[in-house]
Amino acid sequence: MHELLANAETFAVITLGCKVNRVESDTLSALLMQQGLKPTSQDEADLIIVNTCTVTADADKKARKAVRGALRRAPRALVIATGCSTAMHREAFANLGQRVTVVDRMDLFDQLNRLRAEGQAPLRLGAAFRTRVGIKVQDGCNNACTYCIVHTARGPARSVPFEQIIEEANSYFEAGVGELVLTGIDLGAYAYEGKRLPQLVESMLESAVSCQGKGEHPTRIRLSSIEPLSVNDRLIELLAESEGQLCRHLHLPLQSGSSKVLAQMARPYNGNEFIALVERLYDAVPNLSLSTDIICGFPGETQADFDETLQLARAARFSKIHVFPYSRRAGTPAAERADQLDPQLIAERAAELRDLAHRLRDEDRRRRSGTKELVLCEGATGLTESYHQIALGRTYPEGSLTLMTLP
Repeated sequence: MHELLANAETFAVITLGCKVNRVESDTLSALLMQQGLKPTSQDEADLIIVNTCTVTADADKKARKAVRGALRRAPRALVIATGCSTAMHREAFANLGQRVTVVDRMDLFDQLNRLRAEGQAPLRLGAAFRTRVGIKVQDGCNNACTYCIVHTARGPARSVPFEQIIEEANSYFEAGVGELVLTGIDLGAYAYEGKRLPQLVESMLESAVSCQGKGEHPTRIRLSSIEPLSVNDRLIELLAESEGQLCRHLHLPLQSGSSKVLAQMARPYNGNEFIALVERLYDAVPNLSLSTDIICGFPGETQADFDETLQLARAARFSKIHVFPYSRRAGTPAAERADQLDPQLIAERAAELRDLAHRLRDEDRRRRSGTKELVLCEGATGLTESYHQIALGRTYPEGSLTLMTLP
């Protein structure tokens, strides 16, 4: 990696895909800045890194398009292609141009892992980075959902050493960061020397309080996407007992409300088990905010299956739904099925689900009107604990946490 940086003074990072990719890209930016490079626009960069996604066939196309665009916009820049799509299609990216170098994601992070172990990982603070800081604690996945290729691109589940995470988190606590977001490809699979995600969260909550300044709110912790079966009793207790220091917001991927479709997706739960978990969560944490992912138009999905999805979404009172029209991904079992749905039907179902998602989000927002939540101030807007963006009536310190009555 060092030889690629020898003649570079400026850089730009293009990020495609998931929140984990965004955290990885921010970390890459911090590493490059630590080496003395300055962030700039694509047009002016000596070095452009494209962090790719491969979750769908369209994602692969966008990744190649991004590399070609970088070559065109910066005629003299070196372009590094990395990430999930390059893991699946290395040669295709290498053939896009002589200025393209394909670098394995793990090669890029070898230096970070060494710095973490030495307690010298660069902090992602300042105008170049997001107000909310993501910490990647886990990578890879041991599941094999029939629509997904990510477990192949990312490899098996593996976790960052416990003490390294705590040490990195402490640096952000001491710096006064308002919110840390724990991320991973399968976050709930975190496991290191017998310690699982609840133990990691509990230690981080305690550390945040110990670093709290006088009159300040301690840094709050937010979990990114977590699989339903990873939500255990201790995690629910932490949500209920931490008074918002662990954000009372979970992103639980549903994917379908039909038990038949869930089984065909190789998801390890059925619709009844999912809604039972949701009810258990609401009983323990009445003001919990739940967001989710749902795929529309999985092969063989009938109107009755789709109606079950709509019904479950209403019952779960989701505060936000990420709607994904099914996209046939080569290399997955679902792509080989003969009962693919018509694209127009998939689009119609996605539009109907998005309409429901908007209504449910509005309902959740109205339920919270007049209640108090800690808000993370991000310029003219703020992010509530329940994951709603609100307009701020006046200027607050960037990244500060302020208790507000929601409008």
